[in-house]
Amino acid sequence: MQRKLLFLLSLVMLTISCGYNNRVSAEIDSPTLPVLTGKKYNPVQKIRLIRDSTGLNREEYILEKVTLSLEGTTDISDIDKVMLFRAGENDKLETDHPVGEVQPTATKITFSNHFTVTEDTTILWVSVTLKKSIDLSHKIKIRCEEIVTDRGKLKILPHDAKGLRAGVALRQHGQDGVHTSRIPGLATSKNGTLMAIYDARYESARDLQGHMDIALNRSFDGGRTWEPMQVVLDRKEWGGMPEKYNGVSDACILVDDRTGDIYVAGLWMHGLLDAETGKWVEGLTADSTRWLHQWRAKGSQPGFGVKETSQFLITKSSDDGLTWSEPINITSAKKKEWWLFAPAPGQGITMTDGTLVFPSQGRDENGISFSNITWSKDGGKTWKTSNPATKNTTECAVVELQDGSLMLNMRDNRNRGNEEVNGRSVFVTSDLGETWKEHPTSRKALIEPTCMASLHAHRYMEDGVKKSLLLFVNPASTSKRNNITLKVSYDGGNTWPEEKQILLDEYSGRGYSCITSVNDSTLGILYESSQADMVFQTVSLKEIQP
Repeated sequence: MQRKLLFLLSLVMLTISCGYNNRVSAEIDSPTLPVLTGKKYNPVQKIRLIRDSTGLNREEYILEKVTLSLEGTTDISDIDKVMLFRAGENDKLETDHPVGEVQPTATKITFSNHFTVTEDTTILWVSVTLKKSIDLSHKIKIRCEEIVTDRGKLKILPHDAKGLRAGVALRQHGQDGVHTSRIPGLATSKNGTLMAIYDARYESARDLQGHMDIALNRSFDGGRTWEPMQVVLDRKEWGGMPEKYNGVSDACILVDDRTGDIYVAGLWMHGLLDAETGKWVEGLTADSTRWLHQWRAKGSQPGFGVKETSQFLITKSSDDGLTWSEPINITSAKKKEWWLFAPAPGQGITMTDGTLVFPSQGRDENGISFSNITWSKDGGKTWKTSNPATKNTTECAVVELQDGSLMLNMRDNRNRGNEEVNGRSVFVTSDLGETWKEHPTSRKALIEPTCMASLHAHRYMEDGVKKSLLLFVNPASTSKRNNITLKVSYDGGNTWPEEKQILLDEYSGRGYSCITSVNDSTLGILYESSQADMVFQTVSLKEIQP
């Protein structure tokens, strides 16, 4: 017995001599999040200090030193500063409780700001501020190497320090007097200019009806920097109604690959219809508070007039997005009995034969939602809309497959929270939507929480051979708009290999996205992130090639 006690005592003394604080441990979480230029605080690592609260061990301690390694960061000079904060009540990064700040000059940095810890669990956040313009292919990697208290070093539990992708906070909450920027579209002009479009929702994050325009930012350097916001679709006080009753939303952008003309389609809602009767509401003013969505109740109705149904508008630019025409109204392309005819947000395409195609959506003669396409064979002079691909679907994305057929990938209302059967609806057509055939992967391959998603065909040359990939981005979840993930298909959408998937943002956001080919070797993705209203990131083709 005495020998056993001596052995235990020797173990205790050995632990003390090694200088470890065995009453507190550190858990490290490195979430997959974009690290953004244009954003002052970027959370990159969460440190959870956990004190053993059993028995008499609940004494306070002093945190004396935190050492981080930046080894694995592509270029340390990309980083302006690294900061350490104590988290707020919800465990998220809050900047009210700074601990320290370091401007890195080497691969190791140390915070030596002392503070007393009294809680059983204390959360720290490591935050990074990037330089104004950096190479977007670069990554930021941070690993917590050492934590020292006045009672010794802490045991740091094993953790995976990821290389986090750089990006641009293209739109942030409240920027340019805009309350919320929503609903991304993205395209690359024939000149290589990147064009990002979105709803500029001035007063709230709420959908139509409301004061909102379609706005645009352009980039001439592959997305590293962006021009200031310009407005491309704005109905102002049309018809004597205040701007809050002349909102334009849900834009889709299309580049004519032959002429270089750029089209932006948007949905205009003039005034308001009564939810129960579908009749025009008289007497609305800037002080009125009545609201209704075109997808709700009888918010949009049969007919063609502005007091009957929401309007499908298209504006055009022939100078690389510098100026935009007065919009044309193509609402008359719909069937009169349809309750709604609208662009599907995101990006349209030019087919190999020159046909311009917008993904579109609507509500049929019974008010039931559907997805379809709207197309032009005469360079945008006239537009026709197809039959619905299927019903109970809405926002959709279109690509041309190798055989010349069109694939329509659709948000399906049946997926919301459905764990048993969950997947995007996918249909194909060989006659511009006169007839449709369900794809074998429909409602089987690409899960969603019922949210807009993006589909894009990337075509490139390799060793003199033309090649093509399909890219898909959405919240890869059945219940939450989190885990924004890029997926790739090498066989026209028949399979989407898991080993090639790239997680962009694991936290929850609004979840909409759009993809473009920046050039032959680079993809660009604009999406609604947990870290900003709109985030732009790039992915190298090398990362996703088979």
